[in-house]
Amino acid sequence: MRGSIRIATIRGIDIGVHYSWVLVFLLVAWTLAVGLFPFQYPGLSAGVYWAMGFVASFLLFVSVLIHELAHSFVAQARGLGVNSITLFIFGGVSNISREPSNAPDELLISAVGPLSSVVLGAIFYGIWLGLGDGTGAVAGVAFYLAFINVLLAVFNLIPGFPLDGGRVFRAIVWWATGSFQTATYLAVTAGRVVAFLFVLAGIFIVFTGAFLSGIWLILIGWFLYSAAGASARETQQEEWLRGVTVGQVMNPHPSTVEPQVPISELVHEHILQKAVRALPVVQEEQLVGMITLNEIRGVPREQWDSTPVGSVMTGREDLQTVKPDDDLAGAIRILAEQDINQLPVVEDGRLVGLLSRSNVMRYLQVREELGVTGADEERRRAA
Repeated sequence: MRGSIRIATIRGIDIGVHYSWVLVFLLVAWTLAVGLFPFQYPGLSAGVYWAMGFVASFLLFVSVLIHELAHSFVAQARGLGVNSITLFIFGGVSNISREPSNAPDELLISAVGPLSSVVLGAIFYGIWLGLGDGTGAVAGVAFYLAFINVLLAVFNLIPGFPLDGGRVFRAIVWWATGSFQTATYLAVTAGRVVAFLFVLAGIFIVFTGAFLSGIWLILIGWFLYSAAGASARETQQEEWLRGVTVGQVMNPHPSTVEPQVPISELVHEHILQKAVRALPVVQEEQLVGMITLNEIRGVPREQWDSTPVGSVMTGREDLQTVKPDDDLAGAIRILAEQDINQLPVVEDGRLVGLLSRSNVMRYLQVREELGVTGADEERRRAA
């Protein structure tokens, strides 16, 4: 997700925090410190309430992370790649490389998240019970986390896509009908209905006087509606691209430059003449890096003649690459997640092509105009 900062890597999964998370972290801590905890546990000092608020807010997002890790670990166990987990304003999202290939996997991956939240709720409730009278600061935080984790599980089990409950619903319909497309359509429709109900409830609550609570429900409804639509589009795109490889869409003869070429020659004989913003850097057909306008702008104009491309390029070790046989849908996700415009296509260290957003857009447009889906392509190959 754009606007996020990577804070850790767990089992190859990048853990990121979106800037919106900071806002919600502070808002939750403030709400607990000045509202909930003083009301439920009177007699403590302001400093204790603020400490309770910050600890509870932090552990809430740790709970969300555990919820997403449960999804991700099961996805990995079922053979799916997981690129990242991002914590943001509405909780968290696991970036799984592709949709499950069968309904049982979809059901298992979806259900384990709410189950993990229930288990966390039980653990925190056990801590609260073990503290005796349950009136101290630690007990207050434990009881809040027990309640909020169970609430998180219940909320996620609402049968509206893309919530976990919506994915469970899709898995059940998929299992019953054998049609992933039909299951997705019904789950997305249910998600939009749920989102609309959230918005209506938020508007009603606003007019009853609970302005902030109402606005929050409206925002959740808007987010769910947008996410349901985005998931529907992504699913449709994956259907168009099912069975399509990077090698079918890439440019097999991209312009390249050698590392010893001066920046001035690169600009005047490649960048300007060919109207490109980035070029792979190769040495004896081996990919050694990529040079973009960002690196060129970092070199003073008077030093262009004396500065070789190799001294300012992004090195091979820092580049995201794909192979010709990789699924095109996965490569598109990389382009979106990394917010880049092109991917070098490499085989045994050799540059064999370049995949750009423009390649993908043209390909999708032609397939859509012809009405050719991934299923059509698979049937043609099997014939």
